[in-house]
Amino acid sequence: MSTVILVTGGTGLVGKAIEYVIKTEPENSRFGKKPDETWVFASSKEGDLRNPEQTRKLFEKYKPTHVIHLAALVGGLFKNMKYKLTFLRDNILINDNILHTSHLTPSTTKLISCLSTCVFPDKVTYPLDETKIHSGPPHESNFGYAHAKRMVDVQNHAYKEEFGCNFTSAIPTNVFGPNDNFDLEDSHVIPGLIHKCYLAKKNNTPFVVSGTGKPLRQFIFSYDLAKLFIWMLREYDDVEPVILSAGENEEVSIKEVADAIVKAVGFQGAYSFDTTRADGQFRKPASNEKLLGLIGGFEFTPFDQALDTTVKWFIESYDNARTGKKD
Repeated sequence: MSTVILVTGGTGLVGKAIEYVIKTEPENSRFGKKPDETWVFASSKEGDLRNPEQTRKLFEKYKPTHVIHLAALVGGLFKNMKYKLTFLRDNILINDNILHTSHLTPSTTKLISCLSTCVFPDKVTYPLDETKIHSGPPHESNFGYAHAKRMVDVQNHAYKEEFGCNFTSAIPTNVFGPNDNFDLEDSHVIPGLIHKCYLAKKNNTPFVVSGTGKPLRQFIFSYDLAKLFIWMLREYDDVEPVILSAGENEEVSIKEVADAIVKAVGFQGAYSFDTTRADGQFRKPASNEKLLGLIGGFEFTPFDQALDTTVKWFIESYDNARTGKKD
């Protein structure tokens, strides 16, 4: 029987990374395309996943045997704070439709959903691990989104207990790479800084980074994350989620990120930190001990190399990248 993998949110950062890996890794290798596989990277144009009927039609069209569920309503900090109910409700609808349609579709035998480290409690002992998801409320700033994502883990367990469904979830740390959202107003830290530095070089203006640069973050390159999703699809069949991340010893300060971006962009102008702006949480390290114990060895792309690849893609794709307002 042939395998049909449906990737929802297939034209986003992670979906594009999975497509890239499937196309470029050697065929029939651990992360490459298998001879009997058909990969479908669905975009929002193919159906509104908040709508159960449109979700059902998407599944009827492709008859997937496996689903990697990446589709979500996402946004930056300020959007999350302003539209808590919208982020809660839309994501609950999307997730419920995907999970329930996967359960009802006879051909579908496995589902992996993508969560986020924001599901973890605001007040928690570090490092984060897979047992701590529900041990306290999430941070107020992403209350809606985080609760909607948490419910996926709850539903995975309920579907397994009641119907025996092979549903699970992945929890990546901060993802970056080609095809990211580089919008100056609504992007995450790395794509936002890349765009700002690019414009500073282009316009011969100062490059100013918000905050002190001291906070630490764990980043994962989208191509590495794509390989880990492919691994989960083929080799991981437990309902319990897995944190997909480089190790705690791979934490990078925001200053180190900015320094690397300055180097990769080739910026030689004035460069400073606006210490009047808030830093946010200092660090929130996550453990990848479970992942490494299961996968049996995995080499993460060195941060500088991954950043160089991302910057190069952004500059080459500037006119078509998701950059929001142009200069």
